[in-house]
Amino acid sequence: MKVSIVGAGAIGGFIGTRLAAAGECQVSALARGATLAALREHGWRLRQGDTLVRGPVAAASNDAHDLGVQDVVVIAVKGPALAEVAVAIAPLLGPQTIVLPAMNGVPWWFSQGIPSLGEAPLDSVDPGGRISTAIPQSQVVGCVVHASTSTPEPGLVMHKMGQGLIIGEPQGGMSERVRQLAAQLKHAGFDVTASPDVRYEIWYKLWGNLTMNPVSAVTGATIDRVLADAQVRAFCSCAMREASAIGERIGCRVAQTPEDRHQVTAKLGAFKSSMLQDVEAGRPIELDSIVTAVQEMGRRVGVATPHIDILLGLTRLFGRAHGLYPDVAVGS
Repeated sequence: MKVSIVGAGAIGGFIGTRLAAAGECQVSALARGATLAALREHGWRLRQGDTLVRGPVAAASNDAHDLGVQDVVVIAVKGPALAEVAVAIAPLLGPQTIVLPAMNGVPWWFSQGIPSLGEAPLDSVDPGGRISTAIPQSQVVGCVVHASTSTPEPGLVMHKMGQGLIIGEPQGGMSERVRQLAAQLKHAGFDVTASPDVRYEIWYKLWGNLTMNPVSAVTGATIDRVLADAQVRAFCSCAMREASAIGERIGCRVAQTPEDRHQVTAKLGAFKSSMLQDVEAGRPIELDSIVTAVQEMGRRVGVATPHIDILLGLTRLFGRAHGLYPDVAVGS
């Protein structure tokens, strides 16, 4: 199986190294800059505790034409970069290529097939439908990543905890291609679940990240401190209840209460959310796919979101003040 990793950062490098080290896939990388140079010099590298896992890079380039058509394309870039990437990866895509987006938040295809959201793509994650045009939904397999990783230097991934992957057909049900892909990922050491309702799995993860990511990014606090503050925790619960109401109307009902979820999150201890890591590294924050998209869906289905609105406004202002979010954006 020919697999190309688009975005060989913390998550892309994690998946790429595991697949390459397992030896059943030819794993290439579409990368640039220092990451590209590191992959060419050292290959795939993943540090797990005291162990350094290595794997060969079949090819690495900043031009998709050099890599050719793939069986699987794993997209692991940050949300703000996706529109440009979606067009750039055209040479990697054949009629049967599977596109696996291993990304945070609401994916561009999420609203397709949900009557209450209408037919138009979500402006917050796919303005003008540019991504949907470049990557047909029929080639997408949905993905949820449950892992904590980081990149202490370009081309080297540190794995802290978690190795769960949930994959499934966007329209629901089960397929042979999902079963085969799940088998490859399991062979590479991941805890894989082939879900008949991956859209719900995406929504459930987002339901927790919706508040934890932006609140930690704005305050600089690790998640344990966010949850330990009674007033902040109560605010997060209010925003999550608004998201729960949206979920009811789009077929993604969450049975848990916000407090149930807080208790689960608290067990993970003191960790930095991905958005806080981006702030500390001076990278653009993935606000639109995590918060703006939820606000947009609320407006489409008629659910008021006063707490989500406040959360979005404060985080967006923080991002703009620190040069981590565009001054002109959808919904601003």
